[in-house]
Amino acid sequence: MDASIILQIVLLIVGFVFLIKGSDFFVDGASSIASILKIPTIIVGLTIVAFGTSAPEAAVSITSSLTGSNAMAVSNVIGSNLFNMLMVIGIAALLGDLLMEKSVLNKDLPFLVAITALFAVFIFIGGDISSIEGIILLVILIAYVLYLIRSAKKSEGSDVVEKPKLTLPKSIIFIVVGLAGIIIGGDLVVNSASDIAIALGMSETLVGLTIVAIGTSLPELVTSITALKKGENQIVIGNVIGSNIFNILFVLGASSAISAIPLDSSMLIDVVFMILVTILCFIFGKTQEKYDKKEGIILVALFIIYMAFAIMRN
Repeated sequence: MDASIILQIVLLIVGFVFLIKGSDFFVDGASSIASILKIPTIIVGLTIVAFGTSAPEAAVSITSSLTGSNAMAVSNVIGSNLFNMLMVIGIAALLGDLLMEKSVLNKDLPFLVAITALFAVFIFIGGDISSIEGIILLVILIAYVLYLIRSAKKSEGSDVVEKPKLTLPKSIIFIVVGLAGIIIGGDLVVNSASDIAIALGMSETLVGLTIVAIGTSLPELVTSITALKKGENQIVIGNVIGSNIFNILFVLGASSAISAIPLDSSMLIDVVFMILVTILCFIFGKTQEKYDKKEGIILVALFIIYMAFAIMRN
């Protein structure tokens, strides 16, 4: 193997380490501030933890958009959303039943289905995500977060508020250090993954759907397994749904607001698959208000089939 490829692989791994540790620091700092402000656990899962663990996707996609690697910006989001729903929920369900809260089933999961469909409509109508459509996605995100904050205030006292792990000054330091790690890591991952793709004759789309998507989704997987071990089911579900909402509304919204993202026609299959998987997760959740081992096996199997298809197609 060429020495330059080995160097790029090392830089890719270093980039992932920066991304994962950076998002870890960011989540700890942000959730401590949320606890100081007395924000309930489910809201922390849907917003701060979800947005924090999606920060690597944001860093990679926005950097890709700025450097003109738009194929990676979109494929990273599609690949990450599929990994979250099929592998994070799937593995968590294999480890133990994932119970669903009624508010998540009736509001947050249908909202994810709706915005995934909206993303598909944007793509099928124009073949790209324009800057105006990007701004629309960002406006929807702001409205969604404001709605969550309002719901949290209404249910104040009826939900659990965690004790802060860190003091306020420490929380701020963790957030700043975490964001720096996320930005540096994002830059390293995009540049090294693009160089590896070119050197090995792989397309940017395939690298985005596989290596980069799985790498940037590791924080969601690690956070969810840790939360599950502590018996915090709601953080797992909130983290996955919140991350996928954040990926579509903020990551794609911000990336396309910077510069319109044209979509390769071959990626239409991936978009359709993402919609079907989102609907399937909604049906699984709705039928018995939980994800069990049987559904976990189906979700993990679907991810393996999809990965094999993505690699063979290239």
